[in-house]
Order: sequence, then C-alpha cells, then structure tokens
Amino acid sequence: VQLVESGGGLVQAGGSLRLSCEVSGDTQRRYTMGWFRQTPGKEREFVAAINWGGDMKEYGDSVKGRFTISRDNAKKTTYLRMDSLKPEDTAVYICALDIIGRSTYTYYAHQYNTWGQGTLVTVSS
Repeated sequence: VQLVESGGGLVQAGGSLRLSCEVSGDTQRRYTMGWFRQTPGKEREFVAAINWGGDMKEYGDSVKGRFTISRDNAKKTTYLRMDSLKPEDTAVYICALDIIGRSTYTYYAHQYNTWGQGTLVTVSS
C-alpha cells in the first residue's frame, strides 16, 4: 500500500487549498485516514482524521472550523479542504492510513501504519 499526496503550493493568508491523498495497492480493510503536518524543529502535529464510513471526523484544535476532511472510497482518495489559511499553517502535510480502521484516539500517530511522502503548503502573509 502506498499513499501519494498532492495539492500543496503557495497561497496567501486567508486563501484556500485542497489537498488529496490517493491510496494505491490492495486495501481490503475499512481503513481510517489521517492528516498530519510537520515543520522543522517541531513534532508532527495531528490535523484531521476520518473513518471509513465518514461518520467520525476529528480535528486538531488549531484547525477546527477552518479545515474539512472528506473521502471518496470509490476513488480511494481522502481530501483536506483548508480555508482561512494562516502563515502558521505552513508545513509539510502528510497523509496516513490506519489499516485497522479505528475511530478513537485517531490523533495518535502511532496508530497509523502507512505514511505518504508529504506535500508542502506555504502560506504567505
């Protein structure tokens, strides 16, 4: 199983971006997907998670009300819509897959088995 992120780029503060994470390979389990972000010198930060059915969505405190996670299981793709972006949102955004499909404690990075390479989001002031 591999994850490939896309959609990152440079945007002005207040703008929007939509990131995508496509899953390739044999995934017969009802997996949970998460988004994390990483900046140099800081720990990986939980951004959002969504379970297979989409009835569980969880967000990190710093993005609540601005970011929206969604998924299209037929396309094996998870999305992260980011609105009202701030310079402090600048980071490499990384998607992750939890093959067990948990719906609790999804903010724990260690629950995820597979990680993408990340896509860079830069928000200018």
